Parts: sequence; C-alpha cells; structure tokens
Amino acid sequence: MREGPDIAHIAALIGDPARANMLTALMSGKALTVSELAGEAGVTIQTASSHLSKLDEGGLLRPRKQGRHKYFSLASDEVAHVLEGLMGLAAGSGYLRKRTGPRDAELRQARVCYNHLAGDMGTQMFDSLIAQGHLVLDGKELILTDSGAAFASEFEIDVEGLCKARAPVCRVE
Repeated sequence: MREGPDIAHIAALIGDPARANMLTALMSGKALTVSELAGEAGVTIQTASSHLSKLDEGGLLRPRKQGRHKYFSLASDEVAHVLEGLMGLAAGSGYLRKRTGPRDAELRQARVCYNHLAGDMGTQMFDSLIAQGHLVLDGKELILTDSGAAFASEFEIDVEGLCKARAPVCRVE
C-alpha cells in the first residue's frame, strides 16, 4: 500500500448510491433533516442515520442541532467542489440517472401502487372486468361476481384467502 491520501476511503463514502443521493440533495446549499435525506435516498430513517454518521465521520458533512431536529449540510466548499466535479464527470461520460414520477410515460401506462394495479392499463383492466360482468359497481361498493371469482381462479388467485384478509379485495376511491 502506498503512502499518501486515502482517496479510496472518501470515494467509498461517496460511492454508495444512498449516500450519493443524500450528498447530491445537499448540493443546493440547504441544510436538511434526517427524514428529508432519507426520502432523497429512498431509505428508512434508521438507514439514513447510519449513512449520515459515516459521512460525518468521513468529514463530508456538518451536522447542526436546532431544537429537537438535527440538520445536515456539506462540510465545506471543498466537498461541494469534489461532488460537482464528479457530477460533471458522470454526466460527460453518459452516466445519468432518471428519477421516475407521475410524468414518466411508462409509469402512466402501468404500475403497481401499494397493493393495487394503477396507470392506464390498470384502469383498462378495471373497465374490462366491469364490462364482462366480473365486477359490479353498486354506488361506492365494488362486488366480485361469481363469474369474476371463477375468472380469478383460472389465474390461480386464492379468492377465498383474499376475502379473509383485513384489507378489502376491491374498492373504488
């Protein structure tokens, strides 16, 4: 091992995707809380706290307590310059991330939202099940018909098991 600065240690801190997302969020110059940074990283608050501790120990963050909240910001302009350089290098090399959201065409077409189908295809499927008589909409109540239960069973869906669950099998909002 050669003597000198250990860039691998700093690179490993920055190189974790969750930590990279947190650091990128702090590039705005605004101090953020653990829960805000957890949301940016797509991790739980506990996981975010662990990542933030590592970044703090590595000298990349400056934590600040204000009341009952703890805010984090980048430790220095030097950290911001390194991140800016890496962002430019990644963009120039074609390594771009895409954050999906409501405007993403593929998500608008089909997706699973919590435990139900959503998007245009989910809506089309719902309309088709109504049109075929597998579901009946009675006011705000959605009823699975006998033909609907038979249809679902053809796909090896355990309709009886679903009916015993606490959450409703079908609902309209």
